[in-house]
Formats: sequence, structure tokens, C-alpha cells
Amino acid sequence: MKSSVRDRVSGSSRDGRLVEQFLEMLAAERGAAAKTLSAYKRDLDDYCAFITAAGQDLCGGQSADIRSYLAALEAQGMARSTAARKLSAIRQFHRFLHGEGIVSGNPATTIDHPRAARPLPRVVTTAEVEKLIEVARSRIAAARGKGVFKAWRMLCLLELLYATGLRVSELVELTVQAAMTEAEFILVRGKAGRERLVPVSQAARGILDHYSKMLPPATGGGTRWLFPSSGRSGHLTRQHFAVELKTLAAEAGLDVSRISPHVLRHGFASHLLAGGADLRAVQQMLGHADISTTQIYTHVQSERLREVVERHHPLVKKS
Repeated sequence: MKSSVRDRVSGSSRDGRLVEQFLEMLAAERGAAAKTLSAYKRDLDDYCAFITAAGQDLCGGQSADIRSYLAALEAQGMARSTAARKLSAIRQFHRFLHGEGIVSGNPATTIDHPRAARPLPRVVTTAEVEKLIEVARSRIAAARGKGVFKAWRMLCLLELLYATGLRVSELVELTVQAAMTEAEFILVRGKAGRERLVPVSQAARGILDHYSKMLPPATGGGTRWLFPSSGRSGHLTRQHFAVELKTLAAEAGLDVSRISPHVLRHGFASHLLAGGADLRAVQQMLGHADISTTQIYTHVQSERLREVVERHHPLVKKS
């Protein structure tokens, strides 16, 4: 027993010296900053402590030991981004040991980075969307002069975005021809120039028809933007629309930090799926090349259902 303890202490001391050699290399050859060196030392000390507690040392460590360490981090509830950072330090350390000829192999080469959890998109509630539309309509009633056109433009932008789920760049770059050629659809040019037809609800089409009549006539036979601007692009910019939308949200008494064109796009998809829409249909309307991108909205619904059960089910234990 005494020999085992002595060997473990000796191995731990040797591991500590190896870590110091690695840090010296980072400082001398890569010019690593003091904060970077400190972070590496913390991560590697934690790794060494785990390896030592398992009766192993760094020179004899195997891929299974690294996987066990990562599993322990996950069991502790450590964020995947933090675990990925620690693995990066471990990988570089084992590469150093192998490169210096201290060990014959590198057990970290077969270890994959912990995949970062994809954050669930923020969405608005239907009540919040209705409040935005209500305030946009009230602006029209109160508008005078040039303000009437701006008020209608804002309502049209809002209705179209929530009715179609377009990307904000697709929305502001719509042409009159693309929006008005078909009665029930809008022709959208998306990423990589891919075109798709997106259906438009009757309510949104009614707003669009009224707004389009207020547009100035095209000059020189050129294509007119649906949301024209005097700026260099010739159309309203996505940044300008985002600012106007936040102003509208403030007037509606909503949390401005939660409202953006992209959040409304998320709301469109989430609310459709909540209403029973087919995932493939939503994928097509959003213009996602990969359905896995669309599936994130099913996770949003699952999370909401879980919260409903935890809040209202009579058998769920209250903390």
C-alpha cells in the first residue's frame, strides 16, 4: 500500500513537471500571454488530478481516460463550450508530449470535440405579434402627410414578415414584380440565388395590395423595389427596418431586447408547427437547405410542452 501511494505521488510530481515544460514551450515558442498560460494550467491541473485519482499518469494515459474525464465533466453539468476548451488544452498537451518523444503515441487524436448545444431560437408569442400589429395600425390612423406612407410601409413589412417567415434581407430586397405577379404567392430569391415560392395569407395580401398602390410609379422601365429608399441600395436596409421594429415594440410596451426581424421569423415557424403544420412545408417556406435546421423549432415546442407539464401536472413534485 505504501509503495502504491509513493508511486502515485511520484507520478503526480512528474506530471506536474511535464505540465510546466508544456507551459514554458507555449510562452517561449508561441508567445502565449500570462492569462492564456494561467487558463491552460488550471485546465491541465484539473485533468492531471482526475488521471491521478484514477491511478494513472499522463505518460500512460489512454483515449479511454480522456473520454472518462469528459464524461465526468458532463456529469458535473459543465457547459459543452467549457469542456471543449479543456479538451483543446489536453490535445495540445498530448501533442507536445508526443512531439518531444516523451511518449510514443497521442491518445487525444481520436477524441472528438464535445458538440456545442444548439441554442433554441427566441420566439415571440402570438399575443405579442398581435400587439405589434395593433400599434402599427394605430400609427396609420394618427399619421399625416408623408407619415401615412411610412406607417403603411411598417404595417406591410410586419404583416409580410410574420405571414411568410422571410429572412429580413429577402424581405427588404423584394421587388414589386416578385411580390405582385402571383395573387397567392411571392417569388423569393434566397441564399445562393435559390428561388422559392412562398404563400401569402389573404390578410397579408390585402395589406400588400393597399400599400403597393401608394408606391411611386416606376421610372425608365426599371424594376421597382417594394420597399424603396433614397439610399445607395435603392431599398430599405435591414438595419433600418430592425431599428423601426424596435421602436414599434417600445410603443407596444414590449421588451425591446426580445424583438427583432429574425425573432419574428422564428415566431412564424414555431407558431406554424404548433398549429400542426408539416415540417417539410415549413422547411420549404423558410428556405432551409437542410431539414435539420428546421427541426430546431420542434425542440422549441418540446421545451414548451415540458414546461407546461412541469407547471400544471398534479403529480409533478414542486420544489
